[in-house]
Amino acid sequence: MYISHFLFFFLLKPDTAAVLKRTVEALMERGAIVRNLENLGERSLPYKISKHKERHRRGGYFLIDLEGPPSIVSTMMDHLGRDIDVIRRAFIKHPVSKTEECSGIIPVNYEDKLIAKKK
Repeated sequence: MYISHFLFFFLLKPDTAAVLKRTVEALMERGAIVRNLENLGERSLPYKISKHKERHRRGGYFLIDLEGPPSIVSTMMDHLGRDIDVIRRAFIKHPVSKTEECSGIIPVNYEDKLIAKKK
């Protein structure tokens, strides 16, 4: 399991909720755990994109934080490549940072230091 961000943008239509629901359900069917869904808003695309015999200049951007097996990446890319509402999709692996404590450092008791200075 690894944590990943899934960024995609799609056509702006009244059925935006339906596109999001389909996408999240497809992720969950493949074993992903969706942690967060963030709407990044409507923006101009970085460049004109031709998809499904149309040219697109604007799109709605969404970011989905998920945790799942690496095997879902290729199946989701294929699945969303066939979805006519999705213009572009991308998975970005997000490494989990582990904090480790240094065993060589002894914590300082600041109360003792403060009392020692007062004497």
